Amino acid sequence: MKTSKILMILAVAGMFLGCVRNKNGAPAQTQSESAFNMIKVSEVIQGGSYTYISATENGIAKWIAVAKQDVNPGEVLYYYDALPMENFHSKEIDKTFDVIYFVNKITKTPGAQQPAMSGGMPSSHQGKVAVSDAEVEISKADGELKIADVFANKADYSSKEFEIRGAVVKVNEQVMGKNWVHIQDGTGTGGNFDLTITTQADVKVGEVVTFKGKLTLEKDFGAGYFYDVIMEDGSLVEKQGAAI
Repeated sequence: MKTSKILMILAVAGMFLGCVRNKNGAPAQTQSESAFNMIKVSEVIQGGSYTYISATENGIAKWIAVAKQDVNPGEVLYYYDALPMENFHSKEIDKTFDVIYFVNKITKTPGAQQPAMSGGMPSSHQGKVAVSDAEVEISKADGELKIADVFANKADYSSKEFEIRGAVVKVNEQVMGKNWVHIQDGTGTGGNFDLTITTQADVKVGEVVTFKGKLTLEKDFGAGYFYDVIMEDGSLVEKQGAAI
């Protein structure tokens, strides 16, 4: 997948709080039924994490992906917003889509309130990606780089390659053609305890891993996915058995 075509995912942020706007740009206090898109399902393919739906919308055939759930051919469903991805290859069903639209939620009721982002993509809250502080204790040698050090000196690590070791606490596989790995080592405060790494390497929650790469600062993928710090295209140096 071309690196210039960011955004996947798999899903699209749907955080609408307070006043929103309808399709005509007029302010509204809640979402109107006209803001929803209606589809009729013609085919369903279930993957490991996503449900892939072939449907028609206003007479036009399209593919839609949503977090895995029960969907049946013939159903009429509604969604609020969608994020298109071109030339997207799904490894879980081994199929390449010319264009597929990732949606956060589908409903049977057009007036249903769109919820905050869940599933698929790393979760976001008002534009900030969040993850829980796990109970991780990694014994590190004197002088070995800690995640707290990376956040404290992030400008330095955005300009030079470095290695960092931590325990995998969360993995989102094959989103935008990459695996999104969260590692922690028990250091860091004020929310700066979790480092996200995009990679092609396959790792599992609980493994202790070492990645090599450079930081990208203030990365905005759009649709509410913003990272103060992220290591993109990290290379896996080493992985060991479970630590948590």
